[in-house]
Amino acid sequence: MTATPDSLSTTAARARLLELIKELAVVRGKVILSSGAEADYYIDLRRITLHHEASKLVGQVMLSLIDDAGIDFECAGGLTMGADPVGTAVMHAAADAGRAIDAFVVRKAQKSYGMGRQVEGPSVEGRKVLVLEDTSTTGGSALTAVEGVRNAGGNVVAVAVIVDRDTGAKEKIEAEAGVPYLYAFSKDELGLS
Repeated sequence: MTATPDSLSTTAARARLLELIKELAVVRGKVILSSGAEADYYIDLRRITLHHEASKLVGQVMLSLIDDAGIDFECAGGLTMGADPVGTAVMHAAADAGRAIDAFVVRKAQKSYGMGRQVEGPSVEGRKVLVLEDTSTTGGSALTAVEGVRNAGGNVVAVAVIVDRDTGAKEKIEAEAGVPYLYAFSKDELGLS
């Protein structure tokens, strides 16, 4: 009988997630990234965050990463669309562990209609917020999310990504947002050095 994600230790979950990222998400070839930079590979983490097995592992691995860093938070999310399934995965992993963590979504810009919100979901006002992203090249998406959350009254305590491309996002986010930047996997672990 094979182990299900429900029964995996954090070490086994991390190993399996890494295997799935390498198998499903790393696409080799010239691509233009959202930052405008050109790369020889693309890490399509939506192939992971929206995958039936990998999504649960994302939540478990990211929650463990944040807990191991000693970061206390009440809400998790980031800029739509890359962060949406990551926030949901963390919310579900926390619920499986008996913890109440809300997820939220940050729009690229504040709505000009309805309630005029940029941050959607349960209110982040006055709460400890973890900003998430699937991967980051320049840190731009995470910084947009940090600004949106702060404008909505949230207290950003950290930024965390599944894969760090080692292209300066960590340094930029820590300098500009003034919060820790954490990642579950480096590009080296994916064989992309």
